[in-house]
Amino acid sequence: MGILARSAVSRKPNEGMRLIITTLVGIAFGFLIGVSFPMLTSTKLNIPSQDLQGKNSGLSTHTLLNAFSALKGNKDTSIEAKKLINTSKIWVPSNPRGAERLPPAIVAAESDFYLRRLWGLPSEDLTIKQKYLVTFTVGYGQKDNVDAAVKKFSGNFTILLFHYDGRTTEWDEFEWSKRAIHVSVAKQTKWWYAKRFLHPDIVAAYDYIFIWDEDLGVEHFNAEEYIRLVRKHGLEISQPGLEPRNGLVWRMTKRRGDREVHKEAEEKPGWCNSTLVPPCAAFIEIMAPVFSRDAWRCVWHLIQNDLVHGWGLDFSLQKCVEPAHEKIGVVDAQWIVHQTFPTLGNQGQAENGKAPWQGVRERCKREWSIFSNRLLNAEQAYYKSMASDP
Repeated sequence: MGILARSAVSRKPNEGMRLIITTLVGIAFGFLIGVSFPMLTSTKLNIPSQDLQGKNSGLSTHTLLNAFSALKGNKDTSIEAKKLINTSKIWVPSNPRGAERLPPAIVAAESDFYLRRLWGLPSEDLTIKQKYLVTFTVGYGQKDNVDAAVKKFSGNFTILLFHYDGRTTEWDEFEWSKRAIHVSVAKQTKWWYAKRFLHPDIVAAYDYIFIWDEDLGVEHFNAEEYIRLVRKHGLEISQPGLEPRNGLVWRMTKRRGDREVHKEAEEKPGWCNSTLVPPCAAFIEIMAPVFSRDAWRCVWHLIQNDLVHGWGLDFSLQKCVEPAHEKIGVVDAQWIVHQTFPTLGNQGQAENGKAPWQGVRERCKREWSIFSNRLLNAEQAYYKSMASDP
């Protein structure tokens, strides 16, 4: 019994000492924590709750650790922590749609057709930056006519050929073809190509965009002089005058030999509700149009994705410039001949005993009606939504 009593008494001092030591260690640890994180109690980490949820939140454990480590030894820990946590949440409203997460200085929103090298410094790639773009939609059967047309355009023009017959390499017999851009998709029109390859942000480097057919006679045409006259007369949408031959439809586009440019014409009785509307003014045809950069940005949006012949566009181009009767015109001093070769029409398909070109022509007329109705319905819907009377 004596031994048991002594054992019980001897344990009490040891337990007391252990309690004292544990308390001191706890105090020391708390003091160290306070020294290590002096701002922890006064700093609020603003971590959005959605960033802590889901495996796709964009906030990793590594990011959180960096944020907490930034709390130590920084004067403005709140700002630093927010920077680290929110780097994946950059939002710049002025950035293009889809690029809001990028810093503005890295965004390359526009492009061009300038050819680049596979070697050297990018800054040394270009010896010249062309100021204008000309496109031709071509078949190899018209190679000589296209060759003559291309040679009317100086080195200030980027040449872009759209091939509707799938033949591209054969064009390398022409020296200029090796510097041109070639895009080939079988049995497509120039407006199909334009909608897909001439987005305003892609052609933003060019002051003027020529979108021409392959069957144009250009003996009396000079591209540089044409640009000079377009600038002089303030034309945003234009075309060269047409030499009156077979196939001339509109008096507005007929060449006049006594002036540089004209913007109005007297059409057949009943064709114009006003002298300032198409086809008496604010009107060109779609075989050889020329657009300024700003006008093309509007026209591109006017082109319908599924309507490929462009019929009806000529009557609606007036919507893209203001005042249209002053900024749309025909350049008489630089004129062309529409030779009306039916090569693209022959790319159609014979059906029900009709020749290929007949089916193409029917599609053209049908598209004109579809486009006109769409535009009318869109305008009426807009006015209705605004409770306005057009």
